[in-house]
Amino acid sequence: MSKDFRNGTELIQICNANSKKISEVMIEREMYLSGKTRDEIIEAMKDSLKTMKDAIEKGLTKDIKSVSGLIGGDAKKLKSRYETTKTVCGKQVNKAVASAMAVLEVNASMGLIVAAPTAGASGILPGAIITVGEDFKLGEEEMIYGLFAAGAVGYIITKNATVSGAEGGCQAETGSAAAMAAAAIVEMLGGTPEEALHAASMAIKNILGMVCDPIAGLVEAPCMKRNAIGVANALISADMALAGIKSIIPFDEVIEAMYKVGRALPCSLKETAQGGLAATPTGIRIQKEIFEKIESDKTVTK
Repeated sequence: MSKDFRNGTELIQICNANSKKISEVMIEREMYLSGKTRDEIIEAMKDSLKTMKDAIEKGLTKDIKSVSGLIGGDAKKLKSRYETTKTVCGKQVNKAVASAMAVLEVNASMGLIVAAPTAGASGILPGAIITVGEDFKLGEEEMIYGLFAAGAVGYIITKNATVSGAEGGCQAETGSAAAMAAAAIVEMLGGTPEEALHAASMAIKNILGMVCDPIAGLVEAPCMKRNAIGVANALISADMALAGIKSIIPFDEVIEAMYKVGRALPCSLKETAQGGLAATPTGIRIQKEIFEKIESDKTVTK
């Protein structure tokens, strides 16, 4: 079989021709390109899964504040709510959302996370994989295979478009993460490769055009809450795909559309903090306060 694929169409062809799941094709690709054994590659992904779990645990149990003080503690608040009260979205969705928020808070406090595919979108994949794995009583092995399926989707996006908020807006960053997570969930729950890519397509379509407008240029707000909505998007997209609902627009065309939309966005809406929420009166005030504090701290340390 071919050891590499350039897009979703080729990935599905390889999967179907060899009766393999997306994760298996991705593992074999990594073996071919890296020269490492299957066990070595699985072990490396196992380490990533552990880092994801540790980040969630830290964010949900420790008192965390970002370097700027802009975010911190919200993941714990949501956890307290779903553990003690009947919630609108239900426990599973809120658990995934709180987990995603926890990872972003750990990232913003300079903690250890896995960029999946970026630091700014690092909460979505862990929140989805680990919540679904725990709730469906799946083993570590199934979660690891889910991460490989996610990796295949992320690889295709980076090869044909971008996962950078600075280049394609938040649609390319949290959107790609949601697509990766949706595909992973489908694979973990026994869906077909076609269903996995339908889920990925729907996840990106759901937030097509989302801008990247971090307040004060920091990967904190609204990034954390967009990770929250991103993991919910992944869960919804996976459920639709597993129900047999298909994306009208094929995966490869969705990725192409996302890339074109990203290139069409003005620079002010691509991580420059010059537009969107960052340019609101409150956003400008917060930026001013943060940088004044930084200058003040510099003066004190001299």
